[in-house]
Amino acid sequence: MPDDAFRYPRYRFPPVISSHAVWLYCRFSLRFREVEDLLAYPGITVTYEAVRPWCHTFGRAYARRLRRRHGRVGDTWHLDELFVTIRGQR
Repeated sequence: MPDDAFRYPRYRFPPVISSHAVWLYCRFSLRFREVEDLLAYPGITVTYEAVRPWCHTFGRAYARRLRRRHGRVGDTWHLDELFVTIRGQR
């Protein structure tokens, strides 16, 4: 397969890298330069100027999916007490 089949049109980096950058930006509320630093750690050389258009183009869809996965307000249950039974005794 040609290498261009894995790229978004008009984008230089593969979708895996750009989607990971957008995920970092949306999930952890990072700045573009912080996303650049996090991607530089595994050896991916990306400037914050490349991350910015990715986040503006794909960020809204990622944020919508993250909000949907997070759940609604009130879906959290808190336990007041916990009883553990070991060998039939509490």
